[in-house]
Amino acid sequence: MDVPPDTARRTLAGATPLPKREAPPSGESEPTELLAVPAPAAAPKVAVSTVAASTVAASTTPRSRPQAVDSRTETASRRPPKVDPELRERPALALPGWVALLAMVLAAVSVVAVLARAGVLPQWGGLPDLRGAAAKELGRAAVTDWMLGAVTAAALAGLVALTGLLANRAGETRVLSSWGRYRGTVRRAGLLWVNPLLRRRRVDVRLRHWRSEPVQVTDRVGMPIVVRLLVVWRIKDTARAEFAVADHEAYLREQIHAVLTRTASTLPCDSNAGPGPALRDGQWFADELSRGLAAEVAPAGLEVFSVQPLALEYAPEVADSVRRRRLADLDAGLRTVLVDDAVEAAALAVRRLERATAHELDEAARSALMEQLLVAFVAPAGVANPLPGTVPAPVVRGAARNGAASKEGNRA
Repeated sequence: MDVPPDTARRTLAGATPLPKREAPPSGESEPTELLAVPAPAAAPKVAVSTVAASTVAASTTPRSRPQAVDSRTETASRRPPKVDPELRERPALALPGWVALLAMVLAAVSVVAVLARAGVLPQWGGLPDLRGAAAKELGRAAVTDWMLGAVTAAALAGLVALTGLLANRAGETRVLSSWGRYRGTVRRAGLLWVNPLLRRRRVDVRLRHWRSEPVQVTDRVGMPIVVRLLVVWRIKDTARAEFAVADHEAYLREQIHAVLTRTASTLPCDSNAGPGPALRDGQWFADELSRGLAAEVAPAGLEVFSVQPLALEYAPEVADSVRRRRLADLDAGLRTVLVDDAVEAAALAVRRLERATAHELDEAARSALMEQLLVAFVAPAGVANPLPGTVPAPVVRGAARNGAASKEGNRA
């Protein structure tokens, strides 16, 4: 019902004046007072209907309800550990190997030239005389200070060039550090030259696989299972693999065990007991292991390509009981299928017999014949019929009706 138009313009004449209230203390809001306004009899109904409508609208308004959280969603949203964001692989300063070899050759030529000028080297016939004027006048070796300095500098340059040479094979890197500080990584293959004062650590970045030992975990229903895994991985960030963890291979093995335990507990191993997904169904188990392990080992600079379960079996202490239960379920299902097929075959045989003889059997004969056919179909081979001679003679309903009609005619 709508509100009349004159109700909104009703004045306060005749209303009882309200007593004055003292001002509320500072910091508090003044309460709102409702004025008693005389209204016609229909006004309360309007207010009640309006309140009821608002209440119904509020009750029908959709509210946010807590949704069920799947354990697999929690596993997927788990935050991996954090590492220093500045600890990342970066290329180190490395010169081509021919530069060091050229420096060594120049250093050797310089030493030979200085020693020949000083007269230290002997003179061979047919070779030009490279001795200086002082050595020629004295007739012996004349070594000066600048010659000693030049020989020392050339020898040091050759030594630095020699000790800085690095032969890096394909699939391997060198992590350089000095006084515990990371200086860079050399990924180029071949003969290179790096700072000889830096420490070099060889890191294999080739694709590797690891076959785990049998790991015993429990599935969602608490059954102990044994899993063997094949993990394909490699080192992606050499700086984190060397400095973020103490031993990246041991870290990988522990994370495999943890991720396997957490993932195996989300689903049962088999779905024989009831409908639903299981660990043996499809590729979900392998994909979840690969995704979870990749997220866990990424802070350590490792990259996981795939985690494949090679074996998924029950633990030895429960394997026999589970096998017997599975065989019993298969046997029960097979028996049900055999009985259903035997019933359909017996019913079909009875119907074909009735069509062939053009007579309809009574209920007793049909039941007895069905029983004999079921025993013949279901009983094992070589077992005699346990109910011989129990099939009564088939009574043709048409003949019975003719006999009854003739008896009634004789009586008449």
